[in-house]
Amino acid sequence: MRSTPHILVINGTKVRRPVFILGAPHSGAELLARAVKRTPGFHLTTGRPGVLRVTYAFARQPSIATERGKGAARVLRDAYAEAWQVSARACAQCPDECRELAALPPRPPVPPGRPIPGSELPAPCVEPHGLARFADASPDLIYSADVLLDAFPDAQFVQVIRDGRDVVADMLDDERCLAWFKPGLANLDTVFPNPFFGVEDHTDRNRWPRAAPAVKCALRWRGSVRLSARLRQQVPEEQLFTVRYEDLIARPSRVGADLSVYLDAPIPKTALSGLARIGDADADDGGVGSWRERLTPRQAAQVEKVAGTELRRLGYRTGPDA
Repeated sequence: MRSTPHILVINGTKVRRPVFILGAPHSGAELLARAVKRTPGFHLTTGRPGVLRVTYAFARQPSIATERGKGAARVLRDAYAEAWQVSARACAQCPDECRELAALPPRPPVPPGRPIPGSELPAPCVEPHGLARFADASPDLIYSADVLLDAFPDAQFVQVIRDGRDVVADMLDDERCLAWFKPGLANLDTVFPNPFFGVEDHTDRNRWPRAAPAVKCALRWRGSVRLSARLRQQVPEEQLFTVRYEDLIARPSRVGADLSVYLDAPIPKTALSGLARIGDADADDGGVGSWRERLTPRQAAQVEKVAGTELRRLGYRTGPDA
């Protein structure tokens, strides 16, 4: 049984139906985060340090959340009680990615060890007056979905699904994603099965030490979409909205309209503009189907061997005709 609703008040506004955007790394969740952040009445955050400390603790060692029970929900709720505060000093903790979603320039660099004077603090990215809804799109929230629902029983989830081969191609170009695979960070000796790394059985565990980076990235994507499938079975239909990345790129206006209905909020049409260039397979930052040029034949075969079942279940073609 889910916990009873808890009243959380931020800047004088009760938190009702908070929105959490979920997806595997490089799934395109940031595109929907940008749209929600630019929607009037919404305050969306991403990557706030307090939230990341809690969510990564739960992601990398799920037993922490299980053993703490309702206490885990309380810890996560407290993290958001701090993260969603709207003030110049609170917003100074936001990473540049959060400001980019709001179309704001990055903060000027501050010398290490020097406190930020109040006069140099950036203005908040949202106006507190008229604020009605709260949201978060921090990375890897998918691993804390159960705790999020315990903390906020009326939460609305938006999850993004993307072709795992395009995801792997982007992950291989991202040093932050690859850094998780370093021996000092891969905690497979203490946590098994390990949802964060997608290692679910002894076959996965035995292949991990010698696995190529593409295999490890594929395992992470496979584990993420399996969690998404379970989330679909556990969460009431009115609390989960799934977007396919390829549909978002091809029909942004339609997806935006559907998202507006789901959130009961008018997503600005301009918030999802320019996605055709992002989705171009020839674009520098990769697009729909760009894995064909960016992955070697061996890497593509590795991904399909690891996650072919999930790719086909989601409607992506595999094999020579892909």
